[in-house]
Amino acid sequence: MANTNTPRGMVPLRDAGSKGETGGVEMFYVAAADATALFIGDPVVKDGGADAAGVASVTRHGGTGAITGVVEGFVPNGTTDMVGNRAASTAAYVLVRTDPNTLFEVQDTAGTIAAADIGLNANLTTGTANAYSKRSGFVLASASKAVTATLPVKIMGLSQRPGNEFGAFAKVLVKINNSTEANASVGI
Repeated sequence: MANTNTPRGMVPLRDAGSKGETGGVEMFYVAAADATALFIGDPVVKDGGADAAGVASVTRHGGTGAITGVVEGFVPNGTTDMVGNRAASTAAYVLVRTDPNTLFEVQDTAGTIAAADIGLNANLTTGTANAYSKRSGFVLASASKAVTATLPVKIMGLSQRPGNEFGAFAKVLVKINNSTEANASVGI
């Protein structure tokens, strides 16, 4: 059975290892000057700024380099209902899963992931978000898979779901490999 082409960005599934879900969601700020829309499932990275109260600001990740976390939701601001996305050029507070031990499911569009690739690292690729479901279009850039330590995600395996198999549009388990929130990471 062929996999379906349904990118949803990075979807948190569970904590890596045997312990239960621990959360790890923090609030960050996105300035109105940021002209890129954000959707649930988008990876983000700290941009070195903050709001007037000192809440660190983030911007959408470009697909390579360190990741701060993955957008899980938005804080309504009283004038805009931010249920599924943050419109471009709109100041907002986003809820971001920052725990680098979280396993995420992400779609592999290239279809080059094989069993031998488990444990390698890879980049992500920005994609077109789904305006109806309000989900991210980020996918795994499996053609970039390598042992390189600075790649943003680590391939942990194939998502165990009915009908999911190696090949185009496979749903792959990854975790953040290059995190701005982990010990001994480079400052921003």
